[in-house]
Amino acid sequence: MANGHPYHFNLVNEAHRVMEEHGFQPEFPSEAMEELKGILATGRQKPAAGLKDLSGLPWSSIDNDTSRDLDQIEVAERLSDGRIRVMIGVADVDSLVRRGGPLDHHAQSETTSVYTGVKVFPMLPTELSEGMTSLNEGEERAALVIEFAVDEMGNCTDGKASLALVKNRAQLAYPSVGAWLEGQAAAPPKVAADRELAEQLKLQDEAARRMLGARFQHGALDLETIETRPVMLADQAVNIERQLKNRATSLIEEFMVAANGVIAKTLDAAGVASIRRIVRTPKRWDRIVEVAQGLGTTLPAQPDSKALNDFLLQQKKIDPDHFPDLSLTVVKLMGPGEYVLVKPNEPSPGHFGLAVQDYTHSTAPNRRFPDVVTQRLLKALFVQGPQPYSEGSLGSIAERCTLMEDAARKVEREMQKRIAAVVLHPRIGQRFPAIVTGVNHYGTFVRTLEPHVEGMLMNAPKGRGALDVGDRLTVKLVATDPERGFIDFEMNGH
Repeated sequence: MANGHPYHFNLVNEAHRVMEEHGFQPEFPSEAMEELKGILATGRQKPAAGLKDLSGLPWSSIDNDTSRDLDQIEVAERLSDGRIRVMIGVADVDSLVRRGGPLDHHAQSETTSVYTGVKVFPMLPTELSEGMTSLNEGEERAALVIEFAVDEMGNCTDGKASLALVKNRAQLAYPSVGAWLEGQAAAPPKVAADRELAEQLKLQDEAARRMLGARFQHGALDLETIETRPVMLADQAVNIERQLKNRATSLIEEFMVAANGVIAKTLDAAGVASIRRIVRTPKRWDRIVEVAQGLGTTLPAQPDSKALNDFLLQQKKIDPDHFPDLSLTVVKLMGPGEYVLVKPNEPSPGHFGLAVQDYTHSTAPNRRFPDVVTQRLLKALFVQGPQPYSEGSLGSIAERCTLMEDAARKVEREMQKRIAAVVLHPRIGQRFPAIVTGVNHYGTFVRTLEPHVEGMLMNAPKGRGALDVGDRLTVKLVATDPERGFIDFEMNGH
């Protein structure tokens, strides 16, 4: 029997502590807040004169249910030759965040917003990131507009970027739009009430389907790691939900990969140095080959993303329950992404997992500093002015962004463990179906299937009869420690 007693633990305070522990500054410095006051006193964003007016197009945004910092909106049109033109409107953060000012200095130090599950620690104050620089529904905004045309084979051509006026017609969410696109649910109310918007989203989905097929042909990896989020009641975490990928998340992912490719090529063509997001060719390819061999597949001796993805697609069909664990293994063996300086006429290492050579972050300037930098590089290019950053500065910013993104991942992972320990505390004594996810010198680790929570198996058998990754079993929850993020299980309830 579960004990049923909730564990009162201040997760928000803990999130602050963990942020500071990993080198973040959770509160904005006073000089940054003074600059913000001046921006707010001046009033709304004032778009530059002479911008092309695209505000009448049926733009919409698709993001998480809880997102308030809306970085991009999308619209598409079918061309006479069968191609689909896609346009991505990206929030013009640079117009309000002055380069070299206190807000910019803080953003360059933090480099990213951090999403801890119980509180968002924004890179920019919410008055900007969720207000004046957010592409909120019904608000006219200046935006960086990135466009490209998608042919029937999924190839993207005619990429270009410019500044324009836009207006978000409808703020939509992944779960409801995805379920509708997949035919699993009725259209969300805003879509049901607007025929043009419904047709628009179907067209965007068609473009994304074409693009996804093309990237798979070039070796993009179909990975499915498990992402969860806490269900909050007042300020207490009471449950953990799994966040599922769907047609809507795939649509946005495809558009963002293509848009970032357009920007990288634009800067390349102009001979402008930039910051790129890369995932190097896996150094631990030999171990990926071993994992595949253990599942009956022989991969080439040299890294080959197409062969790896063919193996992943096959395993997804054969064993969908274990596919998230296989995906996680591959992700870990590929290694983390990083930001690097790429100089003009210098080849980029590319992004192994996305099967693209040209990839720079440009589509989320409210929450990522490299995207603000890229925006400034483009604006200087548009007016044929001097570039705002030296190559040395770009290299230093890239290093800082890699460092802080790694720190953000650690913060989010540590908070996930603490949230899970709080949520499961009232269920001590309950039994759960589980899968073994890891066996090492520290012990044996399992993940329960519902909710998706990882913990240590305290009485795992050793030697003969020892458990291995992928084994299924029933476990009993015996203890949780929110302060350390520990969750302990026993095997078979004994």
